[in-house]
Amino acid sequence: MKKSCTKVSIREQKSDFAYWQTQPYQARLATLEQIRQEFHRWKYGAEPRLQRVYSVARCKHAEPRSP
Repeated sequence: MKKSCTKVSIREQKSDFAYWQTQPYQARLATLEQIRQEFHRWKYGAEPRLQRVYSVARCKHAEPRSP
């Protein structure tokens, strides 16, 4: 595969928004997920995980009030 690069001025640059509007939503979501994962690896050095695990050991129900 031959790599290519084109240099343009900032005023001549095409809109990223217009490009992404032409892509199907599946491709946009997949790219967004990839960016999110890369950010988490860069920021935290690992895949995101749950910070805590919550569990209810015993649930105490309130008794009905008497009128």
